[in-house]
Amino acid sequence: MGCLGNILWFVFGGFWQGLSWTLAGLLWCITVVGVPIGMQCFKFASLAFFPFGKEIEYGGGAVSLLANILWLAVSGVPLALAAAVNGLLLCVTVIGIPFGLQCFKIAKLALMPFGASVRGL
Repeated sequence: MGCLGNILWFVFGGFWQGLSWTLAGLLWCITVVGVPIGMQCFKFASLAFFPFGKEIEYGGGAVSLLANILWLAVSGVPLALAAAVNGLLLCVTVIGIPFGLQCFKIAKLALMPFGASVRGL
């Protein structure tokens, strides 16, 4: 389902989620302090564009916790809500369930992006 799933995902909603991560990254990169956060957004934008065949591993320490708190207050909640609502709408149909699950994966990532890494299968 990897290649076909990614193509269908990109056409039917992944483009908008990836674009929202890219926009968040651009907004964070306006300031020098926000550049590391913006670069992390760009890494996860590629996941939002093509999520099938990739897993997210969570970890991190105190610095990741502080960055996640700052992120959550500024950008995390809107991205997580958009992904969760999109996931709920996709899960209404049986065909959309795999795509909805990818939305929930991205919503969780939107709440805790720092200390997370993307691993391809």
